[in-house]
Amino acid sequence: MTPAELAEAVLAAAHAVFADRGLDRSALPEHTTVERPRNPEHGDYAATLALQLSKKVGLPPRDLAAALAAELASTPGIKSVEIAGPGFLNIRLDAAAAGQLARSIVEAGEEYGRSDRLAGLKINLEFVSANPTGPVHIGGVRWAAVGDALSRLLRATGADVGTEYYFNDAGSQIDRFARSLLAAARHQPAPEDGYGGAYIAEIAEQVTARRPEVLSLDEATAQEVFRVEGVALMFNEIKSSLRDFGVEFDTYFNEKDLHDRDELEHALTRLREQGHVFESEGATWLRTTDFGDDKDRVLRKSNGEWTYFAADCAYYLDKRERGFDRVVIMLGADHHGYVGRMKAMASCFGDDPEQTLEILIGQLVNLVRDGAPVRMSKRAGTVVTLEDLVDAIGVDASRYALARYSSDSPIDIDIELWTRATRDNPVYYVQYVAARTASVGRNAAEVGLVRGDAASFRPELLDHEKENDLLKALAEFPAVVAAAAELREPHRVARYLEDLAGAYHRFYDNCRILPRGDEKVTDLHRARLWLNDATRVVIANGLRLLGVSAPERM
Repeated sequence: MTPAELAEAVLAAAHAVFADRGLDRSALPEHTTVERPRNPEHGDYAATLALQLSKKVGLPPRDLAAALAAELASTPGIKSVEIAGPGFLNIRLDAAAAGQLARSIVEAGEEYGRSDRLAGLKINLEFVSANPTGPVHIGGVRWAAVGDALSRLLRATGADVGTEYYFNDAGSQIDRFARSLLAAARHQPAPEDGYGGAYIAEIAEQVTARRPEVLSLDEATAQEVFRVEGVALMFNEIKSSLRDFGVEFDTYFNEKDLHDRDELEHALTRLREQGHVFESEGATWLRTTDFGDDKDRVLRKSNGEWTYFAADCAYYLDKRERGFDRVVIMLGADHHGYVGRMKAMASCFGDDPEQTLEILIGQLVNLVRDGAPVRMSKRAGTVVTLEDLVDAIGVDASRYALARYSSDSPIDIDIELWTRATRDNPVYYVQYVAARTASVGRNAAEVGLVRGDAASFRPELLDHEKENDLLKALAEFPAVVAAAAELREPHRVARYLEDLAGAYHRFYDNCRILPRGDEKVTDLHRARLWLNDATRVVIANGLRLLGVSAPERM
């Protein structure tokens, strides 16, 4: 019996009690949940439905709990129901009902953990969006890992997700990039406000190889060539490095397209229609202070130039007009000031930003070795890049390390720790279980131990304490996935996998799966193989949500 099935049984019992007592059934929720008690002595699961409903129907919660307990007691698979405190239901399953979960997981395979919790919600998820003026630095890599994991989680819970990379190919930073490339091609020092690093010289060399006439052109024309060619080369490199990291986007959106298609003018018209645009000192403003912003924002300067904020407005509107119900934007640690103005902007369009806009802010990441920060990149000069991180600890460890912590917390990635083949390395600890469960399966086949079909599976034999603990841990996975998606917290999956790995190791150490020597294969061996294989399924499913491999050998 899965937690979802038990929750349905609790709700069914409530319907029966309400019908029997003539209570108002409209007070019953459409769904309910059960949870694992912190203290295992309190049972396998706890339900709080009686507490939630008692006031609505005018019954003391313990009286309602007693009626629910009596009804649940006759449910197949439930061993006992006890009333605790003001009206908690502490439920124990019999071994057969608990053990059946192993079969359910194996049969569900990759579908186990998935749900329709967010079905019907269309989400635009924008992350990384690094300027094409240099390699992706470690801060952007954090959002690559977290954003990609979040997209997988949202899809696993039924949401329709479109991932997007906002390609900033317009503006002053691109002009500085072009001037830096031109200077490098001419073997001149970088402009005072330009970009440094070996990658600038590399790209400049590629541009001149493709367009050898560029150095004979006038300044403005040459700069334009370097802008177009250099940005294309840099962005191709960014996409390639992200692809090697396991991250690809459904849409690469060019900021320049907003200007070319007059989307900024379109957005301005919409904002005027909402009544929040005004003119002052020759400039065009948006009155965002109407919605809590600390100051009004300029959309178009007195010289006619559009501001970055105007592009933000146009881009948000474009996403909404493409049919997205919710726009989720993942920004770096230096973007806290954007939240207020972006929320106010959504309100100026007539949206409720609490429903249509989410802005997630990530904190800083440091790569450390021997306790000291690793600060220098061979190519980028002053920052640690995606390639630096992957070269240091590998793709799997990088993705797991970046997704393992709450994104609103700064983290240090210790090179020594994340390359260590020991249990204190979290990704090794989890992947080792993936490999061990696969190894058990191979070794079982060699000694003639096979699970058999579901009809021959005897789940009631899985009555050892460590088997029960492992089953409970496996049962939590769907709820963990749902919570991680709804709260936008992929780290919950990583921490869950580490707890599951611990439960499996304790099971493995205390419950022999394979027969020894001339020992005959028994139903208990087969039942434990079902449990082993169920663990492999959940470990693999969880790692897949993080974009990390589940190796069969290590």
